[in-house]
Amino acid sequence: MSADKHLQSWQERFEMAEAMQPLLGKLYRNQGVEVLVYGKPLLNASTIEIIKAHRLVRRHIGEKLRLRESFPFVEALSKLSVKHCKVDIGKLAINYWRDNADASQIQAYMTKELEQGLNFGDDVESKDVVLYGFGRIGRLLARLMIEKTGKSNKLCLRAIVLRGGKKGDLEKRASLLRRDSVHGPFNGSVEVDEENNAIIANGTYIQIIYANSPDQVDYTLYGINNALVVDNTGIWKDEDGLGLHLKSKGASKVLLTAPAKGAIKNVVYGVNENDILPEDMIVSAASCTTNAITPVLKAVNDKYGIENGHVETIHSYTNDQNLIDNYHSADRRGRSAPLNMVITETGAAKAVAKALPVMEGKLTGNAIRVPTPNVSMAIISVNLNGETNRDELNEYLKDIALTSELKNQVDYTDSTEIVSSDLVGSRYAGVVDSQATIADGKRAILYVWYDNEFGYSCQVVGVMQKMLGLTTLSLPEA
Repeated sequence: MSADKHLQSWQERFEMAEAMQPLLGKLYRNQGVEVLVYGKPLLNASTIEIIKAHRLVRRHIGEKLRLRESFPFVEALSKLSVKHCKVDIGKLAINYWRDNADASQIQAYMTKELEQGLNFGDDVESKDVVLYGFGRIGRLLARLMIEKTGKSNKLCLRAIVLRGGKKGDLEKRASLLRRDSVHGPFNGSVEVDEENNAIIANGTYIQIIYANSPDQVDYTLYGINNALVVDNTGIWKDEDGLGLHLKSKGASKVLLTAPAKGAIKNVVYGVNENDILPEDMIVSAASCTTNAITPVLKAVNDKYGIENGHVETIHSYTNDQNLIDNYHSADRRGRSAPLNMVITETGAAKAVAKALPVMEGKLTGNAIRVPTPNVSMAIISVNLNGETNRDELNEYLKDIALTSELKNQVDYTDSTEIVSSDLVGSRYAGVVDSQATIADGKRAILYVWYDNEFGYSCQVVGVMQKMLGLTTLSLPEA
């Protein structure tokens, strides 16, 4: 191909991606439809991100997907009354073009394939959500909910509860939402309403409430009723502490963004969210590491069976460590986080059994905190009941990432160059690094990357939706 043809091809792709953007926006704003290309979300994606999502298809299945081949499917989707669904137009387009050369039947094909999504969820009312705390996870949850703002969005962020309330606090909180050293600037506009103590982000009006205890808020004063309170402070972890939230008027359920103590259900979305019953008032979304490893362990156990194993997490430092050497109640965590690797304990391996009971007593675990601000890795070493090899195990996990019920939790990479910073912003619970896989006979070692902040937050949103009865279809099913 000549230099001019390369440029012409790029221009055509760029223009096609630009034409796709308004359709993608309207589909979500008006119908609650999120469009994906082989698992990569296109909502709020730039033209370059749309082009790159299409290029990745070849890495997944060995076939090209050109924008001119997928664009007619976005157009056809925009003409259907499909609602509250995730629609993978990449898979729909590939499946269609494998058997057809005529574009005239695309609309009929889409109508048939997406029949389940026609007017889906129209009878579901919007649900109020309150964030109790506004730290690393709280701010990312806010970003995730705000990015989905639209009249079809049923998950509504209504308020944020904070301690303090000193002069200038509101503007500082807004500034932390606007700018993030790890995840970059907020995608949109953030305004402060000082008079009414509120933040307005991309048109979402968020009441800021100051309180010193979970039971000291009357949410109904702000028009908030039957709200799900998402406690991301990590202060209260048992029924007595978290139950304080339920004493506040207007609060109906509580979700903890940390491992819970006692009989509270620890839920890993994609694995055991169906354990959540309507009568469950308090639920935990477990930890970032438990969310990263449980889907992969489930997939491996389903096929080969796991006799026992060990999980070592190489975890980015967190806010509970010290910047410089100072007193800390926990062993070793008092030493400077940006300057040291710090061995510490993790309950994630044992916590897996709360979401996946078949793993009870089979795993041990430890953690090493390292001088990076985000993105961690779990090294999973297991002894299997059945035999396998590296290529077979990788092919199986690749299929899990693309076509299984765990496709929204497990991602897969075959890159030989990928490093931790490349995974910042990953929306998956965990990403299998196939180049590092070791497998021989009944022994296997898997390396799983995870964005311990953003990927985990995406998992939390899934649990929120389940607790509130907000079901989203993923189409096509295979």
